[in-house]
Order: sequence, then structure tokens, then C-alpha cells
Amino acid sequence: MTVWDDLVGQDRVAETLTAAARDADARVTAESSGTAPPEATKMTHAWLFTGPPGSGRSTAARAFAAALQCTSPDRALGGVPGCGFCDGCHTSLIGTHADVEVVRTDLLSIGVKDTRELVRRAQLSPAVGRWQVIVLEDADRLTEGAGNVLLKAVEEPAPRTVWLLCAPSLEDVLPTIRSRCRHLTLRTPPVDAVADVLVRRDGIEPEAAAAAARATQGHIGRARRLATDERARARRATVLKVPLRVEDIGGCLRAAQELIDAAGEDSKQVAEDVDAKETEDMKAALGAAPGGRMPRGTAGVMKDLADRQKRRSTRTQRDSLDLALTDLTGFYRDVLAIQFRSRIGLANDDVRDALDRIARASTPESTLRRIEAIVACREALDRNVAPLLAVEAMTVSLRAG
Repeated sequence: MTVWDDLVGQDRVAETLTAAARDADARVTAESSGTAPPEATKMTHAWLFTGPPGSGRSTAARAFAAALQCTSPDRALGGVPGCGFCDGCHTSLIGTHADVEVVRTDLLSIGVKDTRELVRRAQLSPAVGRWQVIVLEDADRLTEGAGNVLLKAVEEPAPRTVWLLCAPSLEDVLPTIRSRCRHLTLRTPPVDAVADVLVRRDGIEPEAAAAAARATQGHIGRARRLATDERARARRATVLKVPLRVEDIGGCLRAAQELIDAAGEDSKQVAEDVDAKETEDMKAALGAAPGGRMPRGTAGVMKDLADRQKRRSTRTQRDSLDLALTDLTGFYRDVLAIQFRSRIGLANDDVRDALDRIARASTPESTLRRIEAIVACREALDRNVAPLLAVEAMTVSLRAG
């Protein structure tokens, strides 16, 4: 299985990256032999992968990074870089290659300090591989200052450094950065293709895989989680009951509180799984005896860790809430499809009775207003409005229609 097999429903993107990897391979081979490198028009030093959530932006970037580091002898015989089996491909995909740095954040933003460290690394020559590859999965979370720091590195890259940036859309990246990158736009994978992947790679029953793929409308990560995690299915069921519970103001407020509580529970679960171990590891690294007092001068380090964990908790809560709002938008999208007698497949066919009930009791105009209320809630959360207030305003708007 080659590295390109992980790109579900992205044949055009895979072809583009394969051609670029071939050019990159030819360039390195020519330079190593002392001959003039070919005119490589398909390879560039900075790439920007964009596409909707679940389209596989980071998967495509990782696959390209692996292809650039591929050491398969079949390349010399005309084989495609990115065999998926050699040491270069394997270590790149699992995250242990010395010359592939994958950067993701569990915080709300990426600051100047972290970006400067990335830029410093990008100036180094490859240690064991053919390229120094920096995969920045959350380029849309760069602060303005961090973006300006990155701009200099993208403008004047080291000879063997490649930047692979990922973001939901071009507008999420500074214009000065995106103008210096080659753009690749990924599409939402077809539902059937996602279901097939869940069956082949995860061993999920075909019926469950099809239901999960349909419910998430082609979002690979969410579909896998929905098919394998009972808690994810329970949370989705709670969200899809909201449209039936906003018949009075009391119901609106209770529904809003339940959505916030569910998001907080997700955040608490992450804290229980990660924070405790992270704290104990830090104490051990600072030389604290088990159950003993912390050494002098370490209070600042522990405070920084606590602040980081708090910011991570905030992002986890917001991500969970955003996922609930996405499911809610899908519900009303299905209502609208029923009202217009559309033939498109319904994402939430498992709650068809609820969809029909809402469709009969409202008009397409009110359904569109409800979708707009959900969008407004997401925008308010992006502006740091208190989550409970934003969700309460949304549920009241859902009731008004």
C-alpha cells in the first residue's frame, strides 16, 4: 500500500503530489551525482493544503512528506516515490523521521515563540533524509505576529526545506504567506468512499460504516469515531433531540445547558486522560520526589504547564461544541431537503421521524433562519462570547424560527 492510498477520494491531489515528488526526487538525484538538476516546475518549497474539515488536509501533507523522504530502490526503475514500506516512508508516517517535523496544537493559537523555533529548525540541512520537511497542520491558528515570523522563512527558504501548511481555506492564512505557496484544494470525500475505508482499514461492519459515513457527510475522522465510540453516538443523539426540545423558553435554556455540559464533559475527559500524566511527568523531570514538595525555583514552570492545560481545556470544549453545532446544522439541512422534496441522501435518516415532524411544522424560510442562527452562534464563539450565552441565544432563535 503506497502513501497515496490514505488520500480518500482525492485522486487529483494525489496525482499532483506524485508528480511533484518525482521532480523533487530527480532534483536530489542530479545534485548528488554532480549533474545539472532538471527544470522542476511541479515542485516548490511551500505548499498550502486547504479543504473542509474531514477532507484529509493533514493526511495529504503527511503523505507528501513521506514521498519526499522515500528511499525505495524502485525509484531508480521508474517507481513512484511514496512506496509506503521503506524506512523513509514508514518513519515519516508514524512521526519519528528526524527530518519531518509535524506541528499541531491543542491550544487556541500558535504564538511567536513556537514559530521562531520552527523557523530555526527550517534553516538546518537534512540530517538523514533528502529534505527538511515542516508540516504545520494548524496554519490557520497562527497569530498575526507568528504569521509575520513565518513569512520570512517562506520567502527565503533553505535549499532543502519544504513547508507544508494546512488550513480550512485560503482566507484563514495571511495573504502574504498564501501568495508564496502553491495551493492544493481538497474536497469532501464521497460518503461511499469513507464507508469503504472504515470497512477495509478499521474492520467496521458495512452497515455501521455506511451509517457513520452518512451521518458525518464524508468526514473521515468523525465517521471513524462515531462508528467506534459509544459516547460519541450518545452525544450525537442528544444534539439531534434539541430541535424537538425548544418548544418553550424553559426547554431552550435546558437544551443550551445540556450542550454546554456535554462539551465540558469532553474537556474533563481529556484532562483526566492527559493532564494528570503530563503533570506527574513534569514533576519527575524537575526532580520532585513522589508525594514530596517541588524543588525551589520550579513554581514558574508548573504555572506555565497549568496555563497550557487550561488553554487546551478551552479549545477542547470549543471543538466539542462546534461539533455539536455541525450536527445540528446537518439536521436542519435534512429538514430543508425534505421540505423541497430533494432527492439527495439524508445525513440523519436514523431520526427520520423527527425530521418529518419539524419539516411539516415549519416552512423552508424558517428552516433557513434556524441554520443562520447556528452560523451566528459559531461566529459568536469565534469572537469569544461566553459559550452559554451564545448557545442560549441560538436555541431561542431555533424556537422562533
